[in-house]
Amino acid sequence: MNYVPGDLRDQLAHVGYDVVQSGLAVGSGGNLSAREPDADTCWVTAAGTWLDRLSRSGFVSVGVADGEPVPVPEPYGARFTRPTSELALHLAVYRARPDVNAVVHLHPQTVLLLDALGERIRLVTTDHAFYLRRVATVPFRPPGSIELAGLAAGAVADGTDCVVLSRHGICVTADSVELAHKRVRNLEEAARLTYAALVAGRSLTDLPDDFLDGLTTV
Repeated sequence: MNYVPGDLRDQLAHVGYDVVQSGLAVGSGGNLSAREPDADTCWVTAAGTWLDRLSRSGFVSVGVADGEPVPVPEPYGARFTRPTSELALHLAVYRARPDVNAVVHLHPQTVLLLDALGERIRLVTTDHAFYLRRVATVPFRPPGSIELAGLAAGAVADGTDCVVLSRHGICVTADSVELAHKRVRNLEEAARLTYAALVAGRSLTDLPDDFLDGLTTV
């Protein structure tokens, strides 16, 4: 799939295509957003869009402070006017973390299976440790609710970038679309390895604390 790295919508469309092809999302099961550094608006996927069929017209520009759609003076912005029903989640994260410029919300199967089993995702490899650092979990709240948005914002406020929304999905953040994409991939891989170990009757431990403490910021 060809995309232009300079446009955030093209970068997000690439992520949407990849996560569906990789089995991390099914159809329209998730939503994506991004903003330029320090911008007061963000691009977010429109309601009902399929993640693997996104184009520039599949995004809505909204104000981070008020969540109101911002008119886009180009034909690409004319097709959709209603943002995803999970808009509150994206906006709450941006408000809580000024350093975050991309938010990926998906429903990856292995992550959610481990959550349903009451099992914690283990950071098995150095890549997991480097990209994920730690994984937080927040209790179930209805999708699209202000309560869920508030819990997610609280979970990322301390610098955590990977949050499991219990029985629902994940919220992954980063300062760029590319880094958020890498974190999503590593999170599901860590979950798959954790589950494989459980199936084999084995338990896994995280990498040593002294290794994790010595990591530089991604």
